[in-house]
Amino acid sequence: MAARSLKQRYVLVRGANAFWDGLAARFSMPGLLLGAVLFTLSLTPSLLPRTELVQGVLSGCCFALGYGLGTFVHWLWGYLGLRVPPGPVVRALGATIALIAIGLVTLALAYSNTWQNSVRAVMDMPPVDHFQPLLIAAVALPLAALLILFGKLLVGLIRMVGRWLRRLLPQRAALVLSVLLVALFVGLLVNNVFWRTALRAADRFYEQLDAIVSTDDAAPAGSNQTGSAQSLIAWDTIGRDSRVFVQSGPDAAAIAAITNRPAIEPLRVYVGLRSAPTLDERAALALAELRRVGAFERSVLVLAMPVGTGWVDRAGMDTLEYLHGGDVASVALQYSYLPSALSLLVEPDYGVETAQALFDAIYGYWTELPRDARPRLYLYGLSLGALASQGSNTVYDVLADPFQGALWAGPPFSSSIWKRATDARKPGSPYWLPRFGNSSAIRFMNQSGTAGWDAIPWGPMRIVFLQYASDPVVFFSFETDLRRPAWLVAPRGADVSPALNWFPLVTLLQLALDSALSQSAPVGYGHVYAPRDYIDAWVAVTQPPGWSRPQLEALKLAINPDDYIP
Repeated sequence: MAARSLKQRYVLVRGANAFWDGLAARFSMPGLLLGAVLFTLSLTPSLLPRTELVQGVLSGCCFALGYGLGTFVHWLWGYLGLRVPPGPVVRALGATIALIAIGLVTLALAYSNTWQNSVRAVMDMPPVDHFQPLLIAAVALPLAALLILFGKLLVGLIRMVGRWLRRLLPQRAALVLSVLLVALFVGLLVNNVFWRTALRAADRFYEQLDAIVSTDDAAPAGSNQTGSAQSLIAWDTIGRDSRVFVQSGPDAAAIAAITNRPAIEPLRVYVGLRSAPTLDERAALALAELRRVGAFERSVLVLAMPVGTGWVDRAGMDTLEYLHGGDVASVALQYSYLPSALSLLVEPDYGVETAQALFDAIYGYWTELPRDARPRLYLYGLSLGALASQGSNTVYDVLADPFQGALWAGPPFSSSIWKRATDARKPGSPYWLPRFGNSSAIRFMNQSGTAGWDAIPWGPMRIVFLQYASDPVVFFSFETDLRRPAWLVAPRGADVSPALNWFPLVTLLQLALDSALSQSAPVGYGHVYAPRDYIDAWVAVTQPPGWSRPQLEALKLAINPDDYIP
């Protein structure tokens, strides 16, 4: 019996050793450990709340990234000939690492709801569903496995090329060259085949989408509306988002009803990419249409730069028209069919070129008018539109006859003027709400409004950056891969989770995903700017006459923010 028992234990030990040896042959234990660590960190809060699908994609990518890095370190240890513990120690260490990895993943999933709810709490959102961790795991694990398999295929390709090169070169030289050749091949394949093909397809898709017109979508009847029978701009040359800008704004009756003041019809002009063959011709067409409708006889004229698809934020324009009783003319010029994220990658300079052409055309005519008989001129843009608008002119070109100001909401992190002013902020002011110089020309605001501004005199030009601390489009930075971002230095914004921390690589991926889905936040957070905050910003920039503080607060209550959900 004793001999049989001993033999059974021997068989069990041998089987366990074989199991762990087989597992170690297929998987890197350091890779599993680092993958589990990055998976755990990916579940911690970022700027915006995430659904189980989005979180699953992020966590799966983080696990695969950690596995790849850990596997590389494992391979490099052996390649350098460093000492490896004996077999039994390696098996015990591998079993321990596997158990730790499983424990980390399980514990992180158990805490994931708590972390997500910390983000949702500062945005007044309800807590997540109790079953969300299971759904996250159901998305993350298959995705991680697929990405790891892809990585193994690349390693296999490198080894195959290396074996062929070893016939001609020394082993180490063959290895280095095989890595370079495979990296070059994959890079060219992804960039020149998949990436360019996908971008061309996306551009064609969004161009066709821009041209889709409902059978009930008749041209406007008002003679002063873009696309009407009297308009210089054909209705079928502007797309869906352009038509929303033209048709969705409040008319005189709606403005009078909500403000209890006399009102006139606002003027909105829009020139699409198909409205004229060249950029200069489109800018000239915008000027001609503004002159036709009498835009230069209004009190306020706004050059509004849209986002990539041509969309102009309704909340930004409607609130301005309410404040001025409709005595506003605005013009927008389309520069892309692609969404902002793709447009920023594919044609980052084209929005700036369009903004410059529009500004030059309108500003050139505006400066020829008598100063006491022309409208006040302002610039406006949200997101990519804010970036383009900031590049439309230089201060040296307008010193002799400056325009009156600008409102730039949610400026992307690469915005020129925003970046210079933020980097040169006064000591003691937070990165997410800086104070620049003597605040006579540039000011920053968020949900807290314009408290304390009345005591600070403005100069001849008023520029306001409207930004939320929870907006990843504003505060994304590639430097967060290895550096803690400045906006996390205490005190942090009220709409940022107190449980948010910085982790190398992981935070970069979190913010990148947040940026891509930035409009999924509720109104008044993230990249979705609320009418109430636009009202405060426009009051500071344009000084609409006759408004008391109680009347402004009543206007904020009268506008339903749910009407402006993207």
